[in-house]
Parts: sequence; C-alpha cells; structure tokens
Amino acid sequence: MSSGAAAVATRTNEALPGRLPRRISWVPFEQAAVQPEAIALVEGEATWSYGRFAEAIRRTAACFDGLGVRPGDRVMIVGENGIALVTLIMAASELDAWPVVVNARLTAAESDAIREHCRPRRVFYTVATSPDARALGERDGAEPIAPDIVPGTCVGGLAETEPEPLERSSARQVGAMVYTSGTTGKPKGVMLSHRNLLYNAAVAKAIRRTMPADRMYIVLPISHIFGLASVFLAGLMGGARIRLVPRFDPQAMLDALAHDGITMAQGVPTMYAKLLEHIEARGIVPRAPHVRFLSSGGGPLEPELKARVERTFGVRLQNGYGLSEAAPVVALTRLDDPNPKSSIGYPPPGVAVRLVDEAGRDVVPGTTGELWTKGPNVMLGYYKEPVLTREVVTEDGWLKTGDLARAEADGRLFIMGRKKELIIRGGFNVHPEEVEAALNAHPAVSLSGVIGRANGTDEDVIAFVEPRPGARVTEDELAAHVAGRLAGYKRPSRFVIVEALPATSSGKVMKARLRELARAL
Repeated sequence: MSSGAAAVATRTNEALPGRLPRRISWVPFEQAAVQPEAIALVEGEATWSYGRFAEAIRRTAACFDGLGVRPGDRVMIVGENGIALVTLIMAASELDAWPVVVNARLTAAESDAIREHCRPRRVFYTVATSPDARALGERDGAEPIAPDIVPGTCVGGLAETEPEPLERSSARQVGAMVYTSGTTGKPKGVMLSHRNLLYNAAVAKAIRRTMPADRMYIVLPISHIFGLASVFLAGLMGGARIRLVPRFDPQAMLDALAHDGITMAQGVPTMYAKLLEHIEARGIVPRAPHVRFLSSGGGPLEPELKARVERTFGVRLQNGYGLSEAAPVVALTRLDDPNPKSSIGYPPPGVAVRLVDEAGRDVVPGTTGELWTKGPNVMLGYYKEPVLTREVVTEDGWLKTGDLARAEADGRLFIMGRKKELIIRGGFNVHPEEVEAALNAHPAVSLSGVIGRANGTDEDVIAFVEPRPGARVTEDELAAHVAGRLAGYKRPSRFVIVEALPATSSGKVMKARLRELARAL
C-alpha cells in the first residue's frame, strides 16, 4: 500500500460495512420486513411500496423459473430505468441467474454482440418504458409477459445454453454482469459478485448517510455500474424512496427538485452542465428546497462547473471515481470534508490503493502514477477472457485502472489523466478501437484513427479516416455508415478525411500526432 493509502486508513475513522446480505435481491426483502408500506419505487405516476416490490420480485422469479431460467444462466435485460427493469434484475438474482443489463439505446449490432458473447437463456425487454427496447423486442419476436407479473415486459425465446456453476459464496457468485468495450473493440463482460455490488452499495449508503427519509432521483442508467450499485442499490440499502427516470431532461429534473421533495441526485458532469445551460437560457430561478446531496461521477469534474453547481443549488457537489471493474467505487469525497477541492476524495474503508510507475513500483509520494486498487470492490474477472483478466488483475489481486493519479499527504486523491486512450463522452466510456472497427468496416476506408478532444465538460470524438487507394468517401457517408453500428454517444462529432494517417515505421497510427491535428481544427 502506498503512503497515501495508509494515511487514508488511519484518518477516515470509518469501519468496514457490517453484515451484508447473500444476494442483492435480499436488500429489498429486508426493507420490506421493516417498512412494508413505505414507498420504494416511483416511475411517472406509479408508486410501489417495499412490500409490493418484494412480492413482485418473488412472482417474477417464479415466472423466470417457469420460463426455464436456471441458476447460472445468463439473463439479458434490455431496457431503460423503470420499475420493470429493476424488478427483472432482482428476480434474476433471486434465482442465482446472472442479470446482464443492457442499455436499450445501443444499436441492434451492439446489442447482438453482447448477446452472442454471453449467450443468455432468455432476453427480456422493458417495452413500456423504452421505445428502443420495444423496437429490439419486435425485431426479435419477443412475446408479452402477463401484465400482473411485470407490466410492460416482453421475453424472447428459450435458448439452448449451458449454465455456469453455482457458487455458494456471495464473494464468488456473479450478482450482475456489466458490459464494457475493450481495447480490441469487442464487448467485455465484467463479472461482479454479489459481495462486490453489496459492498459498494453499503459504502455509498454510509458515506452519503442515505436513510428512509431520503427521496432519490435516479436518471443515471442502471445498465451502467455507477447507476446500478453506487446509486440504486445504495438507495435501496438506505430504505429511500427512489424515483426512476429513463432519460435525462433538464426541465423534468428541475421540476422534480422543486416539487417532489428530492433530497439526493447523482449525475455526470455533462448532465450538470446542460442543467445550468437550461437554467441560464430560460432565466429560470431554480428551486431545490429539500436537496441535501448532489454528486458527480463518470467523468472529470472541472472546478468551475463544480463551483457553478454549488452556487446554483446551495449544496456542495460531491465527487468520486470508479470503473466497472471495481464495481465501481475506488474513491469518494466525504460530506464532512471542509475542503475537498477538485479531488476524487479517499478510498472507502477496506479498499487499498497504490500509485505505481511503469515497472509496477510505488512512486515517490506526491508524484503521479498509475492508480491500482485492491479489496472487496475488485471484479471476479472478464467473462470467457482469462488472458484479458490477467492483464488487468495481478496475481495478488491488484486491479490496474489505467488511470493516472496523485495523492496528497493525507491520502486525498486527484486524477491527473488517463493512461489508456479512453474517451469519456456524456459520462459514457467510448473506446477508440471500437469506433475504429466500425469505420474500418466501410468498403472505402483503409485505416482510421479516433481520439478524444476536450470540449468544456465533455469530450468530442474525432475520427481521422484514410480512404483506400482510388476510393472516395464523404463525411456524410461515414456518418450514415456508423449510425447503424454505434450508439449515438460513440459516433464521431467530426470526420477528417486525410490522404495518409501519421504512422510509425511498424505501421502503428501515431495518436499523439492526431491529437495535435485535432487541436488545430
């Protein structure tokens, strides 16, 4: 452990979370036992109590069993935030099946790639909440489930697949699998145990002091690990009232903050920037009379944006850092920190961090190194990818994040940049290799290079394209080509046609040179 991490362990004065349930589905069951009439979920005008939620999970699990779902089966759930989505996740958990939660806003090709990789026993679509899920379900011939079980849900056919072995330990049994695109452009299934997820939820609940009196606004996608574990599961563990929102709309969020008694909301920096733009463009005087907690994650939080949000809403904007492979929390700011600056805070109790050089040796205190983490937050591995798993998780359990950080003397961490060439756009991860693979599939394209270019609180995706000899291709043609292959947030903001991409003698595209060219555009 680095000296910074040791300082954190002695100065945060916090204990590890106590007893954790064996499954994530047991969290709402425990709340139903103590406050069955309390409102758990809100979607539009619909409200479900914790008692009703628990009963729906049991009924849906029985439905799954009747549909041939077995322990160890992968269950793919395509949808957007809503009561149906979270009920399906919990029902899969109750059967010891693996919920594979997929954002319905992915293209059909992206969804198909995940399906081909994880080979689910069944695919469920939350058609009432998500028009995109409805379209995918119709394409796949999905049939409606009885509305008295999970309203607005369809299910695809039964696939002949092999279940994975059942693990009795919550630290070994997969509680959810979240897909992230890898450096090869292929989807990677991050296997997260029940303990991974529950530990993160318990930590987030404790640090944010979530309680039954809280009303949460969740617009972060629950298909993303930030929304699933650090927000939704943490809210359930605190017994809060949770409003589920499928898509971000600035006015809808302002209305909820003003009139729905919202006390807690989380988002990505881009969301807060758009919220402020909406307020300023319309001359709105925002009201958030009950809000006590706002936090940002999923991307770099600029000090200026942080200060503007705090002036607007009158509460401190908390920050944090994580990644899917850490389920996701590696560091969080604290409510009682008098001066968090622009840091990502401290590792939570039980989580160790190191800052290392290229050789894996601890860097000199106060200098920048790659951030490694170890603890109950680290994933089980990538599904069907043992070699890739060994590349990022050492034999003694350290997860290499690929991000660069420095630590102050008291252990407070600051992200300094990314070792990997990951682009973060709208809070979503965009891997250049995935975009390049889509571009290179065009018959007129010889080679492409994709980089990120800073744009205020966000990053633009810039694609440099080298046509095949004698071929011609336009920006419009390229845009149309990737539209059916990539989700909207992954599509390049600009295409630059070049005669030849800058390359090394071995043929490797020189990304540093492309970044220089992008800055000059």
